[in-house]
Amino acid sequence: MPKVAEKKATAKAAAASKPASTEFKDFEPYTLRKGEEYMNEPQRDHFRRILLNWKAELMQEVDRTVSHMKDEAANFPDPADRATQEEEFSLELRTRDRERKLIKKIDITIERINQDDYGFCDACGVEIGIKRLEARPTATLCIDCKTLAEIKEKQELG
Repeated sequence: MPKVAEKKATAKAAAASKPASTEFKDFEPYTLRKGEEYMNEPQRDHFRRILLNWKAELMQEVDRTVSHMKDEAANFPDPADRATQEEEFSLELRTRDRERKLIKKIDITIERINQDDYGFCDACGVEIGIKRLEARPTATLCIDCKTLAEIKEKQELG
């Protein structure tokens, strides 16, 4: 395989294998006002916007993948070139599958916002916190419960 094609394939495979990012475009942190009630309507709107924008970005990636795979699909006579392309497509599809699961999680989270059941820990019921939710908008556990869950998981797996 020529060096240029090899570098191109490696770069595409690396880009395709990047996990879904939680760094949102045009993101402005929520500014808390003194005495403001937790998870009021403006806060729920803030997180709804974050989640809808994130979902839109992920959907654009899906569209790009589909068009890329259509455009790049070729039946190379060289088995090494064919294998490289198949591996590239495989990495891209695995990434998109992870993102598909994330889109489902985003939809569930938006539904929780709509039902006023967002921002509170599923395990203990305390506030998850604005900053944590901005870092991980789909979080369902407060930092303490998440830490305990990770410790338990680590102990169980050895």
